[in-house]
This record gives sequence, structure tokens and C-alpha cells, in this order.
Amino acid sequence: MGTTAGGGRAVPRYVQIAEDIVQQINAGVLKPGDLVPSESELVERYGVAGGTIRKAMVEVRASGLVETRHGKGSIVKDRPPVRLRSSDRFRASHRRGGKAAYLAESAQSGATAKVSVLYIGPVEAPEDIAERLGVDTGTQVLARRRLYFRNGVPVETASSYLPWDVVKDIPQLFSENPGPGGIYARLEDDGHVFTEFVETLQARPAAKAEASELALSPGAPVVRLLRNAVTKTGRVVEVCDTLMAADQFVFEYRIPAAD
Repeated sequence: MGTTAGGGRAVPRYVQIAEDIVQQINAGVLKPGDLVPSESELVERYGVAGGTIRKAMVEVRASGLVETRHGKGSIVKDRPPVRLRSSDRFRASHRRGGKAAYLAESAQSGATAKVSVLYIGPVEAPEDIAERLGVDTGTQVLARRRLYFRNGVPVETASSYLPWDVVKDIPQLFSENPGPGGIYARLEDDGHVFTEFVETLQARPAAKAEASELALSPGAPVVRLLRNAVTKTGRVVEVCDTLMAADQFVFEYRIPAAD
């Protein structure tokens, strides 16, 4: 039986156990890299049935503080979140200083960043990307797919899609390293002046392949972020399709109150 708090409904025992384990992680009793005690150990410790422990561990995994590794069990994560500042990370001053957005935000948080380029080349624009770019579905565009690491841990994938007529005369955009300030700096060098970046976010469970790529537990929460890079002429010259491990990021937006 669960206990009753403040005259309310009884808290299920598995929830109490999950809260206790989470508290141990937050207090540092269970440290990053530590194995959470096995089911049999937890059964003995809490004096409950195995089914209760399994339900408790579902709650613990949902907290994002542990990950399950096949053959090892549940391990406490070492994944402090990166804070994204939408009003800051795409500032032109960062690009002039030679930093692309991800490197700028990682530096602000004191993290070590690494980018692995997975693919650069022509692709047929998927329907949702084509709509954002203002081209027909299947139109040839340039794709740049990257995997981003923070302190050695994969935290996000990003695929940039750029109109072919925009990129065909910018050879740096076909290189793994497009140069200081990243692809936005190269687009600006070519005369594409940005006025805004429009982002759409959706949270959902990771698909199996996505969880594997980001070293997540199956079904772990991820955030899909689609961003349009809009120029002064009103044209979208890049759409970035990003998938992020939800436990790695805090989104902070500044919204003007004035007209």
C-alpha cells in the first residue's frame, strides 16, 4: 500500500521507490556512470515484488537520469544540459568571430564540442523540406548531415538543406569544413543577408535508429527542430532539420512584448 500525503490519494509504492532512486541520483549517492542496483537487489531492499520494481524503473528511466544498456542494466547518465539561447546563438557577431551556432553555445556552457560530418551532396528534397524552401518535392538540393558531440557524447543530428541555385557557386558549402562562422557566414559572404530564423519544435519518442545514433535508451524523448533561415528578400536559403536528445537541451526564448 502507498502512503497518503496531506489527506490526498495514496501514492503508489512503485512511485515512492522511483522517487527515492531519483533522489539518490540527484544527491550524488548514485553518481554518473554508476549502475542502478539490480532488480533482485531492489526487491530485497524495498521488500516488494519484482513487478513493482519494474514499474518503478519505468518511472526512473522517464526522468532522463539513467540509460539502459543491453547486458549491463541501468546506468546513471552524465549528460548535463546545454542551454540554447535563441536570441543569442545566431548573432552575426558569433559568425564574425569565427564561431558557428553550436560551437558558440557549447563554449558558453563550458562544454567541449565536436562535429562529425556524415554526408555532403545532392539529394531530392523531401516534401516538408521542399515546402519550406519553396521548391517542388524531389527538386535537387544540397544536403549537409552532421552528428554533434558534447564532451564526447552524441547529442544531436542536423541535416541542412539548401537550394541548388544558391549553393552551386559557393564551393566552401561542399566542404566538410565550410570555414570560420559555418555555412551561414559563407552565405552572408555571397550576399545573402539574414533577417530572421524561424524554428518549429516537436517532442516525441526516438525511433530505434535515432536512439542508436544518439546513444539513447529505446523510446527516449527527443526534440525535432526545424529551422528556416530567412534573408532580407524573404527567401528561405536553408532549412535545418535537427534531432536532439531531450535531456541535453533547455530552450530559452526571448519574446518581445512591444509591437
